[in-house]
Amino acid sequence: MKTQAAAMLEAGNDWQIVELDLQEPRAGEVLVEFTHAGLCFSDEHLRHGGLGDIPVIGGHEGAGIVRGLGDGVTSVQLGDHVAASFIPTCGKCYWCSNGRANLCAEAANSPGQADPDSFRFSLDGDAIPANCGLGTFARYAVVSENSLIRVDPEIPLAAVAVASCGVLTGWGAAVHAAKVQPGSVVLVLGAGGVGVNAIQGAKLAGAREIVIVDTNPTKLEFAEQFGATRMFTSMDDAKAFLLEANPEVAGADYVIVATGNTTAGIVGAAYDVLGTRGTLVLAGMSQDVNDKNVQLPGTQMIFREQTVKGTIYGSCNPRRDVPMIMDLYQRGLIKLDELVSQTYTLEDIEQGFSDLKSGVNLRGVVEHAPIDAQRAES
Repeated sequence: MKTQAAAMLEAGNDWQIVELDLQEPRAGEVLVEFTHAGLCFSDEHLRHGGLGDIPVIGGHEGAGIVRGLGDGVTSVQLGDHVAASFIPTCGKCYWCSNGRANLCAEAANSPGQADPDSFRFSLDGDAIPANCGLGTFARYAVVSENSLIRVDPEIPLAAVAVASCGVLTGWGAAVHAAKVQPGSVVLVLGAGGVGVNAIQGAKLAGAREIVIVDTNPTKLEFAEQFGATRMFTSMDDAKAFLLEANPEVAGADYVIVATGNTTAGIVGAAYDVLGTRGTLVLAGMSQDVNDKNVQLPGTQMIFREQTVKGTIYGSCNPRRDVPMIMDLYQRGLIKLDELVSQTYTLEDIEQGFSDLKSGVNLRGVVEHAPIDAQRAES
């Protein structure tokens, strides 16, 4: 069959709308109609050639409807609504069997890791990879069943789409990676899609102060809606507040870096406001995976017993945590609809990324199919 998609064909260029040939699903694979795709900085990093293969079909955050099944597929059925998981869960590798599914050995989200035998898209006769084995910027895609999680069909698919990456990354950074404790003081650096969900995670975990720093006042307004208790545009102002609010530890109990601008200066500034026995979590990625952006005083970490750690996918187990997030949403305990600032057609994807970079949106979402059409088809 044929499908339309947004592809990055050359580093530094714009996203191109192309028509692709798509193979039928093989054993263990699923044909998905992606109805919605989230616009995330991780896809935008592909433009610069530092985070994945090029050419590539974009999109790693999304939701859709199962339209076809390969042999042996058991976890989903035709017509199921599903969330895409940019890290699969094979259930058999070392990491999955030890409860660390976010590190699954099947993951194809690093440069050079994608297996050409798994490519189901082709452009002008040449096989082309999908970002993270998904390619949610395509209306239709064939993906491994290990990368799909069934969700309640009553939940709007736009909400499911943003939950499949940004929500878990931010929420999990607070809940699983930092392990925020009740009564603690948390600083989140960056009030984008990941940052506001770190706020939501810290709030659910019982933090008494959730401080957010972002240079964009519009994003600070978003952050307050999601539970931030103090908002600053300056790290110096945030530091002064943290020293006053948490004098015993002389800083924040937890600092979560949720910005894609993870330069050495940003990470150093985040560490500078970390208190004694505090934990610094790096949840945002720079566009160059080889960027050496962490340079910290090791002796000070020793004397103050501080922890610095990275997290991918918020250290979540997607098969456990996606349904949990959906349940929290249905109970009114976590916001998802409010994350979707604007929807775009596939043809408007460049405008969507421009709006993301300018801070207009928390999350823009590409809507592949009108809502009424989705309901009729499902």
